[in-house]
Amino acid sequence: MRLSVTGRSAAAAVIAAAALLTTSAISTAATGSTGPTAPPRAAAAPDIPVANVKAHLSQLQSIASANGGNRSHGSAGYKASIDYIKGKLDAAGFTTTVQQFTTSGRVGYNLIADWPGGDANQILMAGSHLDSVSRGAGINDNASGSAAVLETALTVSRTQYKPTKHLRFAWWGAEELGLIGSSNYVRGLPAAERTKIKGYLNFDMVGSPNPGYFVYDDDPTIEKTFKAYYATKNVSTEPDREGDGRSDHAPFKNAGVPVGGVFAGASTAKSSAQAQKWGGTAGQAFDRCYHSSCDTTANINDTALDRNSDAVAYAVWGLSS
Repeated sequence: MRLSVTGRSAAAAVIAAAALLTTSAISTAATGSTGPTAPPRAAAAPDIPVANVKAHLSQLQSIASANGGNRSHGSAGYKASIDYIKGKLDAAGFTTTVQQFTTSGRVGYNLIADWPGGDANQILMAGSHLDSVSRGAGINDNASGSAAVLETALTVSRTQYKPTKHLRFAWWGAEELGLIGSSNYVRGLPAAERTKIKGYLNFDMVGSPNPGYFVYDDDPTIEKTFKAYYATKNVSTEPDREGDGRSDHAPFKNAGVPVGGVFAGASTAKSSAQAQKWGGTAGQAFDRCYHSSCDTTANINDTALDRNSDAVAYAVWGLSS
């Protein structure tokens, strides 16, 4: 997650009770329907094995360690990270595309992976940024989101899931420099292609060691879908204020695409009320290693990583069926 200009305190707690959900379109804006929308019912979303997600984190840590300690934009570590994820997706039957761009005098890459099938005029995307800052390996920020999205995509392949909508996954470059990769992607889409994207789900920092459970409140239906998942785990959520507009959902939102996502917290300190609700340590940052060299595989809360990886699958299955 890129640096903010000003700090923001966490919003007051919002606890969402989940009822049985009925299938609907992702949002009124996307479908042109009128009246209130209800979040879709998850189509038997599978459990995402946290051990598999952690195995991806270990690989990304090894890549950083072998390439100067980081996976930042323009580095050998970033390119090796792209190659690792692309290899997994190619072997699983995805159609992958690497998009190249240049910023700050260095070459960067986005990786786009399409799962064959589904309505090409109704696309659901899930994505995360893959780059780290230059000071460290970036395992929570943002190998965690990248690994959760990757393992969800691989689970789509393993289960041979046949969604109604077309599924597209993305890993963005140069997010830490100002959302460069995702902005380039959105800007390069013809208007007719942008309108086919009925939702974009973003996952940036999902394994914070002193975690909170924050849900983007940009789109009502996507927000309710995530809240419904956490309600099944008896985990209350709050709206994301610390990361609002600071990650790769922003270019999509600005282009009129409904967006959503989850976030476990960055440099803001956890309040006493939040510690009482979620556990952890009050007065300490959600991630004390944010943008630091200590953001390694030791900087991950396994419970948060497990819950949030399952949230990715819950939303992908529910919103694409």
